[in-house]
Amino acid sequence: MIDIAVVDDDRMLLDGLRAWLSGQHRLRLIATASTVDELLAPPAHTPTPAPAPARTAAVVLLDLVLGDGSRPEANVRRVRAAGSRVLVISTIADPAMVVAAVAAGADGYLTKDHALDTLVEAVETVAAGGTAHSPELAFAWVRDTTASRPHLAPRELQVLRDYASGLTLKATARRAGISVYTAKYYLDRVKQKYRDAGRPAFTKIDLARRLDEDDRSR
Repeated sequence: MIDIAVVDDDRMLLDGLRAWLSGQHRLRLIATASTVDELLAPPAHTPTPAPAPARTAAVVLLDLVLGDGSRPEANVRRVRAAGSRVLVISTIADPAMVVAAVAAGADGYLTKDHALDTLVEAVETVAAGGTAHSPELAFAWVRDTTASRPHLAPRELQVLRDYASGLTLKATARRAGISVYTAKYYLDRVKQKYRDAGRPAFTKIDLARRLDEDDRSR
């Protein structure tokens, strides 16, 4: 069973998820919050004996746009820093905001009109260390035309996104349905394009940093 938390200021959605997940044997809802501040707030002090430490959710379902005006990419970074992986969910499919969230470390994106079974599969993929792909995420990456980002073909973007998210080269190739040699070829092309843009990226950490820089330049 995978422990999850949900950050969303739509109370009806939270109540609906809570009711639906109560009958699930694959996911366990351990926390809900309307903001990341609320989710990450330390537990209130109580007299001894001290309470057991709160569990950290393996995956946090994070709404793309919250009512407190916080930036999606900042929310993603804070949740990741707290030890959880992030699946962004939203009714808003703004390509720039979606790409910024993924570049900041989100492990996938789904719009809220997907079936709940699709949500479960996405959470399981993210919890296992993968990236939850969706048509909306692919659309956002293809439409990303930020001037500071080198122009990358859709397959280059896919390989870059998976590899920079933490997958091995072999896992990246398997997810893309290509050989390891081909995946390496795509990554070499991506690195060359960054070098041509005057922003060298030689390692996986470099690539993740370049994505973060592209996010900060928006």
